[in-house]
Amino acid sequence: MPTSVPQPDTAPQQTATAPHETATAPHETAAAPHQTVTAPQQVAKAGVQSARAPSMVRSLVPASVRGAATQAIRIARRAPVTLILLLALTIAALATGALVHGPSRALAERIGLGLGPIRDGQWWVLVTAGLWCRGIAGYLASAVLVVLVIPRAEGRIGSLRTAGILLLTQAGGAVVALAMVQLIALTGGAWAHHLTRTITVDPAGAVLGVALAISATAPTLWRRRIRLTLLVALAALALYSGTLADLFRLAAGLTGLAVGTLSLYRPRARAGPTRPEIRILLALVVAASALGPLLVPGSGAGPFSVLRYLLATPPPDALTVHELCAARHAAEMCADLHVRLRLSGAGPAILSVMPALLLLVAAEGLRRGRRAALIAAVTLQVLLAGLGVLFALAALLNRPGSEGMFGPPPHLHGWIVLSLPSVQPLLVAGVLVACRRGFAVRAPAGAYRRWALLSAGTLIGVCALYLGGSLAVADAYDRPLNLGAVLADLPARFVPPWYLGDIEPPFLPNRLPAVLLYEWTGVLFWTVVGVAGLLTFIRPQRPAQAAAATRIRALLAEHGGDNLSYMVTWPGHSYYFTEDSRAAIAYRVVAGVALTTGGPIGDPDRRAAAVSGFLALCHQAGWTPCLYSVGESTVAVTRALGWQDVQVAEETVLPLDGLRFTGKAWQDVRTTMNHAVKLGITAEECRYRTAPRSITDQIRVISEAWVAEKGLPELGFTLGGIDELADDGVRLLIAVDPDRTVHGVTSWLPVCRDGEIVGWTLDFMRRRADGFRGSMEFLIASAALRCQADGNEFLSLSGAPLARVDQGESAAGVQRALDLAARLLEPVYGFRSLLAFKAKFRPVHHPMYLAYADSAALPSIGNAVARAYLPNMTPRQFTRLARSLW
Repeated sequence: MPTSVPQPDTAPQQTATAPHETATAPHETAAAPHQTVTAPQQVAKAGVQSARAPSMVRSLVPASVRGAATQAIRIARRAPVTLILLLALTIAALATGALVHGPSRALAERIGLGLGPIRDGQWWVLVTAGLWCRGIAGYLASAVLVVLVIPRAEGRIGSLRTAGILLLTQAGGAVVALAMVQLIALTGGAWAHHLTRTITVDPAGAVLGVALAISATAPTLWRRRIRLTLLVALAALALYSGTLADLFRLAAGLTGLAVGTLSLYRPRARAGPTRPEIRILLALVVAASALGPLLVPGSGAGPFSVLRYLLATPPPDALTVHELCAARHAAEMCADLHVRLRLSGAGPAILSVMPALLLLVAAEGLRRGRRAALIAAVTLQVLLAGLGVLFALAALLNRPGSEGMFGPPPHLHGWIVLSLPSVQPLLVAGVLVACRRGFAVRAPAGAYRRWALLSAGTLIGVCALYLGGSLAVADAYDRPLNLGAVLADLPARFVPPWYLGDIEPPFLPNRLPAVLLYEWTGVLFWTVVGVAGLLTFIRPQRPAQAAAATRIRALLAEHGGDNLSYMVTWPGHSYYFTEDSRAAIAYRVVAGVALTTGGPIGDPDRRAAAVSGFLALCHQAGWTPCLYSVGESTVAVTRALGWQDVQVAEETVLPLDGLRFTGKAWQDVRTTMNHAVKLGITAEECRYRTAPRSITDQIRVISEAWVAEKGLPELGFTLGGIDELADDGVRLLIAVDPDRTVHGVTSWLPVCRDGEIVGWTLDFMRRRADGFRGSMEFLIASAALRCQADGNEFLSLSGAPLARVDQGESAAGVQRALDLAARLLEPVYGFRSLLAFKAKFRPVHHPMYLAYADSAALPSIGNAVARAYLPNMTPRQFTRLARSLW
């Protein structure tokens, strides 16, 4: 109820003054003989006037601006180092005009990092080089990196230590980088010449050093991932690109790693990496080895350097090149033009990066533990190593000033460029072979055979197409063709063109039909192989489920589970049983995630063993385990294993002992039941399979009308539909009038304990759109009275997905995201409205959780849950759902 608060200038004067302290000024008394102004009144007036100033300021400043200012002050207090670093970068850029194009040459020589400034005694560049960037893109990227890393560091180790590590990794990394440059300079060569004359500015190195330093405070799993990912990426940049900035980032990262290990790391007893963790780490290594050459398009060491031919001036056509090559003293130009012709165009570019794409497919298979992916990855690495050797030999034989293999040796960077394409794949292959025992997951029967047959059929088809097509359009090439020449050239169509070096092609395409055959034959074949392989790797192997449904029903009848456990009898489940078959877990594999339907069922003393065994099964099969809609008892087991959990639903349970619909609290329910009696509506129990056709037809029409009215797909997974009603263990309670018109229908799932039914769980709820509006309340209340009369202990009104009772606690990150999803989906599915509806029955609330082992798997888990609830969503329905959310 609104209340009225008197304002200071209109409030009645209730001033109590001390005795003998009511002296007033003479002139004031003369001016206003009937107004006595006391000292407290003067103080009050001054306070009113001083209070008006802030209120006037607040009225002039928009609320959004005040809120932003308050948030900025709060952030500045929590992360002062972040704010100072961002301000320093901004002020330095604006003050020196370096925001768009970086510092000028003169300024860079005074503040940039390099051997030259150090030789001139400018030691301050060890620090100042981290206050500028090389252009607007660098400033934007550095700002994002700072915001991602430094606040987290300040939250973990404090602002003072963060500032110290930031300065130490900047200065220490600069010293280490310059030492590396000095060592490389001793070898001579173009790389050393470039490094010794380069000056660079870059704040990213110090920030990455802080990230590697605070990795020492992360959990073991994340510490390994952060370090492996960052160090592999930094090493790849340093080796493939080789600029001074790349060397500095690597040196700063290593410095931060050392500082964090020495000052922040606290040794604690821990087990070695688990099998799933080994798979993830090796998948990261393979992915990094694939992406390393792609990081630097201009590099001469990686196959992705072919992309520069897409941006360069187009070469002459094949006939012009043929005429130029016929001229004398044009051998070097001819070789360059042949290379450009071979590499120009989208087809050769895609074929050049195809090894990297195939390695990424193998990495996904490795993440899932597939043995075939291990074999494919090792094979690809060995083949790339062989091609790298051929590439190195061709480069040695054709380098300027050489006389075959007996010319002067290349310098250090040249050896690195020549050796990386062969040495790195061999090293990765060796690591994979050493860890081969962690990859024992097999695909469903016949999957690899189908993959091999498809690949072989595609190979035969594209070879026949290339041979026949080329001979059919022979005039579209730059010289006459015959079958022997086309057969000799056929293997080269499947090899990345970069690895063909300076080998002169026997012929070149001159018109579009020949270009398509010449450039896209290999692309088509490897695309089919890669896509088919990816689909094979992600297709799960489903265990045999012979007689499993019968065993599950026996466990439910004898021991039971939680209140929603009867849902595990629905189609689409796989089951894990303990060795003694006294407990089990139901799950379904969706996109590589093993998603349980509730917690374990069976003997309560064996349920914890069922959880442990299920996790072992997931690790062996390469699945991501996720226990969905589980209660407190199951969460206690997962928390003991170090898992995390988040609430995903709220179950409402109505105890039946002593239930009476009397008193003011039950007035709405009584009103609904009395109204039903006046209309002649009764609650009747039946089974869907044996109910009269007239009843089942009405139930189906009501359900279909409800779905059609929504215009959105019906949810599945833990929410039953029409198909789940045809179970002899499921009770239906319907509201019918004297004309046998069905106004509403509910379905109830049995809950057993020690061989007896102790309760029922509400599942299916539908109401006729133009029928009795209170039919759901009427049916639930009627069910409660019936079950109470039967001696049951409770009714579970089931769980409301993405809804929970507000306990007044601040939500964490994942919980906050789920609450946001609930608010977005509320207008569509009404989960919170459903929870509010059930609250009128005064139930007891039980939270239901999603338990997970690895927070990095949350996106995959979210995708799996969404697909489990909406397995058959059409594009039109998805568009309508997205439109409804906005």
